[in-house]
Amino acid sequence: MESNSTSDVAARIRHAKFGRLPERVAYADMVEEKPATPKDPSGSYDPEASWNHFSCLALDLGL
Repeated sequence: MESNSTSDVAARIRHAKFGRLPERVAYADMVEEKPATPKDPSGSYDPEASWNHFSCLALDLGL
């Protein structure tokens, strides 16, 4: 009979901790709006910096 009361206490503790859903997060708290930045008008191409925008398995392996 003692094990039954122990399981009831454990069940009450679990229910107090996990018995309800967390509060909803407002949509305004999940969204951040910021203005778009225009591209560089010169349109210059930098081949030394262009490699870091793409992933290539051969480069990763050093081939």
